Amino acid sequence: MKNKVLSVSLIILVCITLIGAVILILVMQLNKGDEVKEPTIDEIIESSVDIEEITTNLGNQQFVRLTLKIQTDNKLAGEELAKRDFQVKNIVIQELSEMTSKDLEGKAGKKAFEDALKAHLNPLMQNGEVQKVYIVSYIIQ
Repeated sequence: MKNKVLSVSLIILVCITLIGAVILILVMQLNKGDEVKEPTIDEIIESSVDIEEITTNLGNQQFVRLTLKIQTDNKLAGEELAKRDFQVKNIVIQELSEMTSKDLEGKAGKKAFEDALKAHLNPLMQNGEVQKVYIVSYIIQ
C-alpha cells in the first residue's frame, strides 16, 4: 500500500513538472515573436528621405539654416514622404517660426523640435509612419 501511494505521488509530481515545462516553452515561443527586429542601416537609408536645406526666420528675428533626414518605417512610406516634400517644408517653417534660438538650445531643444515634426508629419502619412527625424546640419544666426 505504501509503495502504491508513493508511486502515484511520484507520477503526479512528474506530470505536474512536465505540464509546467510545456507551458514555459510555449510562453517563451510566443514572446519570441513579439521581439522587434531593429532595421539594418541599409533598410534605414532605403526608407529615409533627405530634406534639402531650409533657411527661415525664427520667432526672435534670428534665422536658422538646417537640413533634415526623416526615417520612415518602410520604403513605400519613404516614397510617399518624398512626394510630400512641400508639406514637410511647410511644417518645418511653421514650427520654426514659433520658436526662438533659446528653444533650440542643447540636446533637449533639438529633441523637442524633432519630436514636434514627427507628431505633425505622421497624420499626413497614408502608407506608413515617420520613425525618427534627424537634424543633419544646423546653423543659427
